[in-house]
Amino acid sequence: MQATETDLLLVIDVQADFLPGGTLAVPDGDAVIAPINALGRTFKHVALTQDWHPAGHASFATSHPGKKPFGTVRLAYGEQVLWPEHCIQGTPGAELSPLLALPHAELIIRKGYRPGIDSYSAFREADRITPTGLAGYLRERGFTRIFLCGLATDYCVGWSAIDAREAGFQAVVVEDACRAIDLDGSLERAWGDMAAAGVEREESWAIGG
Repeated sequence: MQATETDLLLVIDVQADFLPGGTLAVPDGDAVIAPINALGRTFKHVALTQDWHPAGHASFATSHPGKKPFGTVRLAYGEQVLWPEHCIQGTPGAELSPLLALPHAELIIRKGYRPGIDSYSAFREADRITPTGLAGYLRERGFTRIFLCGLATDYCVGWSAIDAREAGFQAVVVEDACRAIDLDGSLERAWGDMAAAGVEREESWAIGG
């Protein structure tokens, strides 16, 4: 598989709070950095996402008295998983990993900054209505295929890949450049949902420039 001028590498949420020692660390999360950096040397066009929550965000368990992390609550747009506080705006936990070697990245898109709406997908907030603007950016730039990697496979990567397909783009998840939370079988469900949406799977070593 060859990366072309109309392909973009989308690096999802490789931030301190999702890495070892973070408040919502994804198991083996730091293992994504080496393959992502290798991909960065292959792709001319790269964009990144950054979870960017205000303090007291509705997705935090601490915002709901009596609730614990990884439980659920009903919000206006549906069921919401409650998370430990993470990626709070301006805090060290929200910073992108300094080990990422992607100086040529052309865009950083922040998501989850609306206090009452969570955001997994790089394309739409969790209410499934509010756009981030990424689809319009990609269309204006002439990109047709999006390669996705980062954290976590079963949430932000998976939702982004499915929304990329719905927005009319080809979507390829680079499996070895992702890691999952896998909460109650969420990884298996995510792969099933991605396959149903027409998302492809590939390994980083099989992608050339």
